[in-house]
Amino acid sequence: MSQEHQHDATDQDRIDRRAELLPEEETVGSADPEAQAAAILEESDARTEDPEGTQGEFGQTGARTSEQASHTPTGA
Repeated sequence: MSQEHQHDATDQDRIDRRAELLPEEETVGSADPEAQAAAILEESDARTEDPEGTQGEFGQTGARTSEQASHTPTGA
């Protein structure tokens, strides 16, 4: 592993899957897809575990209603 932090097998599986770049990520590239994946998943986990507490930290917008959350923008 090229990272300083060690991960358990479940976390490593998630990181490995997320490290596979999406088409738009491939376009711009990534110097270290595994480190990028670990950071994305760490932030996602923090938001999931404490959505209200992380709102300001991660620059999230305010809470959405269930109607707003389920709305699909036109053209999507």
